[in-house]
Amino acid sequence: MQQQDNHSKVIGYLLWLFGFLGAHRFYYGKPVTGTIWFFTLGLLGIGWLIDLFLIPGMDRDADLRFRSGAIDYNIAWLLLTFLGIFGVHRMYQGKWLTGILYLLTGGLFLVGVLYDFWTMNEQISLRNASQPG
Repeated sequence: MQQQDNHSKVIGYLLWLFGFLGAHRFYYGKPVTGTIWFFTLGLLGIGWLIDLFLIPGMDRDADLRFRSGAIDYNIAWLLLTFLGIFGVHRMYQGKWLTGILYLLTGGLFLVGVLYDFWTMNEQISLRNASQPG
């Protein structure tokens, strides 16, 4: 069985630039440490710098944990990170009703966006598992 490359090191390093806010840790399926990075500015920058060297391992682990399919993790994460309050990432996943709701409410007043940062990888894995192919 061949390992699917469903997370990208390029996207991981791009999000690492915002890593003092935990973006890359959320992307690789580490919401607890992502939240810690968010509130401590990447453990006062020290954890953020160390992550520069940890990203290849986080990428490998994410590729093993999450299921590939029609919905691309990289596109969904870029949409969530940069357009989350508009719900574009939800529309991309086919969740039109909640996507429009996010559009009209600023990502359900940012609480929904935070929820999606915590659960995006699982949402995509479930969606990919339920689609034929």
